Amino acid sequence: MDFSSLPKIELHLHLDCSLSYDVVSKLNPDISKSAYRDSFVAPDKCRDLADYISRSQEAIKLMQTKEALTLVVEDLFKQLQADHVIYAELRFAPLEHTKGELSAVEVVETVSEAVVDQIGETGTEAGIILCTLRHYSEAQSMHTVKLVEQFSDTGVVGFDIAADEAGFPIDNHISAFEYADEHSLNCTAHAGEARGAASVQETLEYFKPARIGHGVRSAEDEDLLKILKKQDIHLEVCPTSNIQTNVYEGITDHTVDMLFESGVSLSINTDTRTISDVTLTEEYQKLQNVFQWDKDQLIECNLAAIEHAFTTEKIKKQLRQEIIEAYKC
Repeated sequence: MDFSSLPKIELHLHLDCSLSYDVVSKLNPDISKSAYRDSFVAPDKCRDLADYISRSQEAIKLMQTKEALTLVVEDLFKQLQADHVIYAELRFAPLEHTKGELSAVEVVETVSEAVVDQIGETGTEAGIILCTLRHYSEAQSMHTVKLVEQFSDTGVVGFDIAADEAGFPIDNHISAFEYADEHSLNCTAHAGEARGAASVQETLEYFKPARIGHGVRSAEDEDLLKILKKQDIHLEVCPTSNIQTNVYEGITDHTVDMLFESGVSLSINTDTRTISDVTLTEEYQKLQNVFQWDKDQLIECNLAAIEHAFTTEKIKKQLRQEIIEAYKC
C-alpha cells in the first residue's frame, strides 16, 4: 500500500535534528553531500542514545542566528508538506541556540514567528514544544519552562525534557515540571528509551506529563501498561530511531505492535527526519511490511495523536475530519 498521499499527524519531531541537505548547504555552502551525511545522519546502529544525539551538534552550531533559525523552520515545513503531514509539533531546546548573539527570548520569538508564517503559507498546522535537557541545571530547566509560559499565546504549546536519559537523573528538573503543573502548561517527557519501564514510572510520578516521548520500554511491565491506559497517557513512538539507538536489535523486535494491541494510546513519529534519515511515510511502510499494519491501525494512531495533541478543539475537529475522510475511503 502507498501511504505517501495519506494525511498524517506527527507529535514527536526535533527541529534541530531535521535539517535537509538543501538548508545545510545554504548555511554552509562548502559542505558536500558526503560530508553532510557523515555529520548529520546517524548510521543504522549507534553505540547508544548519546551517540545518536551527538549527530545534532553540527546543526545546532549552524542555528545560532535569526536567519538560520527561520530557514530551518521553512525547510522543515517543506519536508512536512512533501510527507503530507497536516499537523506537527516541533520541539527544540532554545538555550542551545544562545551560543552566538541571540538571547533565549529572541530564539523563541524567531522560531515562533517563522512557524506562524509557515502555517499561513503552507496550511500545515503546527505547535512548538520547548525542551529542557537532562544535563541542564535546575536554573536552566526553570528558565525553559518559563519561556513556555511566556510564549504560550504565540505558538508554544508545551514543555519537554530530552537528551541522555541514562546518563542523568531527574532531580534537577522536578521543580520545572512542578511549575508547569501549577501553571497548567502541557507537558510531555522523554522516558523509556535509554532506560526501562522504571524510568517511565519515575517520570509519571514526578513530572506528571500527559504524554511520554518514546516510552516503548513500558512494554516490559504489565502493571505499567495498566497505569498508562488508566491515566490515558499517550506514547510518542519512533520506530526507526529506537533501532538506531539500540533499544531494539531490529524492527521485528520492536514492541510497537504489542503496545498497540494492549490498548495503550500511541502515535507513530520520525523523531528526527535527518539523523534517522526517515519520513513518516517510510515509518508507516515499515510497520506494514513487518506487522501487516494498514489503514485500520494507522487511522487509530492518528486519531489518538489528535486527541492528545497540544492544540485547540477547533483545530482537532478539522484534523479529525481530514483524517477520517482520507482513511475511510
